[in-house]
Amino acid sequence: MLKRLRRQRWTCPQCLYQQQRRAKSSFATAASLKDEIDLPLADHSKPSTSHDDRTLRQIFDSSPFWREFSSSRKQSPSRQHVGLFQNRYLTRPEGFQEFASITLQRCKRIVTKVLAASTVEEFKVLARELDRLSDLLCRVIDLSDFVRSTHPDRRIQAAATQAYALMFEYMNVLNTTTGLNDQLKKAWDIPEVRASWSEEEEVVAQILIRDFSKSAIDMAEGDRQKFVDISNDISRIGPEFVDDMAPAKPYINFESSRLKGMDPQVVRQLTRWGTVTLPTIGMPAAMALRTVEDPDTRREIYMANRTASKDSIHRLERLLQKRAELAKVSGYDNFAEMALSDKMAQKPEAVDSFLQALSADNKDRVRREFSELLELKKSDARSGNFPGDLNAWDRDYYTTRLLSSLRSRVRHPDSLSAYFSLGTVMQGLSRLFHRLYGIRLVPKETLPGETWNDDVRRLDVIDETEGHIAVLYCDLFERAGKSPNPAHFTLRCSRQILDSEMEETSSLPHPFSTSEAAVTDGMASARSKTDGTLYQLPTIALICDFSRAATNTRPTLLNFREVQTLFHEMGHAIHSICGRTALQNVAGTRCATDFAELPSVLMEHFASAPEVLGLYARHWQTDAALPYQMVAERMAVDRRMAGAETESQILLAMLDQAYHSALPLRPGFDSTASYHDIFDAHSSMPEPAGTAWQGFFGHLFGYGATYYSYLFDRAIAGKIWADVFQRAQGGAVDRANGSRFREEVLRWGGGRDGWRCTAGVLGKAWLAEGGEEAMKEVGRWGVRD
Repeated sequence: MLKRLRRQRWTCPQCLYQQQRRAKSSFATAASLKDEIDLPLADHSKPSTSHDDRTLRQIFDSSPFWREFSSSRKQSPSRQHVGLFQNRYLTRPEGFQEFASITLQRCKRIVTKVLAASTVEEFKVLARELDRLSDLLCRVIDLSDFVRSTHPDRRIQAAATQAYALMFEYMNVLNTTTGLNDQLKKAWDIPEVRASWSEEEEVVAQILIRDFSKSAIDMAEGDRQKFVDISNDISRIGPEFVDDMAPAKPYINFESSRLKGMDPQVVRQLTRWGTVTLPTIGMPAAMALRTVEDPDTRREIYMANRTASKDSIHRLERLLQKRAELAKVSGYDNFAEMALSDKMAQKPEAVDSFLQALSADNKDRVRREFSELLELKKSDARSGNFPGDLNAWDRDYYTTRLLSSLRSRVRHPDSLSAYFSLGTVMQGLSRLFHRLYGIRLVPKETLPGETWNDDVRRLDVIDETEGHIAVLYCDLFERAGKSPNPAHFTLRCSRQILDSEMEETSSLPHPFSTSEAAVTDGMASARSKTDGTLYQLPTIALICDFSRAATNTRPTLLNFREVQTLFHEMGHAIHSICGRTALQNVAGTRCATDFAELPSVLMEHFASAPEVLGLYARHWQTDAALPYQMVAERMAVDRRMAGAETESQILLAMLDQAYHSALPLRPGFDSTASYHDIFDAHSSMPEPAGTAWQGFFGHLFGYGATYYSYLFDRAIAGKIWADVFQRAQGGAVDRANGSRFREEVLRWGGGRDGWRCTAGVLGKAWLAEGGEEAMKEVGRWGVRD
């Protein structure tokens, strides 16, 4: 396949999960940590660097400064719109059709060239030409997909949707064009051709051959039609399962007295004529499980909250059965085997080894945490329901009580935000990246029509060696109609552009003054300062939904979880930025699903490191440095129940693997029985009979057989953090460590196997080959947040 759809819009479930996650550790450790940050602020002595550093903070923290900064170039006499992202076709809604049509012409010329290849010299460029074809498709599809979901103008949304549909339809035609697959295989089988390819070209050829195969292009006509029919069924059932999830019992009625302990205002809102009607899913139910004192009431709510409707379960089982059928048609024993064939895990058995090892590492921690909750329950005068046991409906209630008691001991629990204005955090990220990788985030005035909202800030990413290497559009403030979910979008990937491409593009009609602008549609490009090679630059959109300050006299202040979220999203961005490859199929985050979260998860470690906080965290009014004890106390509370949280994720990953094994095709398959089998065998807290929570497991559709990936990357990230960035004092801001991670991991994008990247950065050569033992070893490392 020429378009790897799983990798465009990178809105990972972990980015959403990050906002609710409670990583936990020992509260006592906080007392031994230093009270003040003792590392100096970064030295930005060069005048231009210092100016950019100050400006970066001000464009996010000062509304008057931003108005002046953003209006300077937009008030030029012509005020001519340059098009979205400076794509000169996109100055008006009709431009999307023109953009798609011209791109389509370019694609067809490449297809003709590939199909006509017959000599060794022509086959030598075939992998690069197919990558270029894929890039042209992505240029329209990725950008249009982003615009149709983000732009406020409905006419532009509609135009972007039409362009998306046109290119998507053409992509599907290409994916069934057997000649492209045949030509690529011919090239692969010619030793002289293979010998001429770079490592990237060989990897891209392998990816395309594998993806063509996954689209059933090698099958006989009858089997191919069956593959298409089953795929269409999955495409229909999957969204229905996610969109129509519902509980078996939508509401429960109680006398209001039974909800003692819950916020009285919320209870009043749910009460009519003395009776509370409580929705069984959503925020009110979650709040009730955390705060209602009566255990019998909590049990009733828990059972309803964890039991999906029969229709939801039926849709899930149909989805799983269809996936199993698709795998059989494709020549695999089960869907997990099919889905994992191009991942680091490679086989379901390796995932199982990882999860079993991780579970064993985590068991003692969970046992300690639940023992503490049980002691709390025993001391509770109201614990008349199974006082000697910790039940599933007790967990949230006593966890909330435990954490509340810990938070009550924390000094000034709400004052952390004063040290994290949005501008200082962005400034801190730039300083960190400069320390580690020699790159900076430099504010750039946008031109008329360049962004989809006047609030969007453009940052150019400048490398001290290579010069301009990426463009980052930051849409970070809340507004009506905007999605609240944080997300990272790669609108255009890195790719090397050859002189021959510019010559070819010049032969087609275009509205540009130079062939360099024509070949990139006017979007960002730059020549390497080291060798003069022309690259189209990664163009990235970073979306968050931070609340604005009440007045213009104070900046937007982030709570610590929002700081972690921003660091996480910038981890995705830095992967896109530093994954500067010659071919777009392996650029940035276009890597194996179970490797893609590594840079973003690793960035969460930097968010709480004292030497990193020392680069920027200062009070927005007094400029006083952040006392690290405040962060240490906060982290200790947040990490207190980390073991239980990790076990929950392990259980879901095991369930995901079971559901994508051969089970769904067995007579009498019962997803509820499988759910309870997994929990009975591996959960430290019994799941009561009668529940059927699997009907709410929406991630099964988007991440079928790969739900383990986030745990896997957390384990690797924790190991890299400890062995590379924490092996010496100040290691989190040490250039040598940053260079090591950049050279061994980031710069490769998906052009190098994840195991080789992991082995290289950790200095563990034996890991390079991967396999089941390597997966087990990662599990033994555990999750260390």
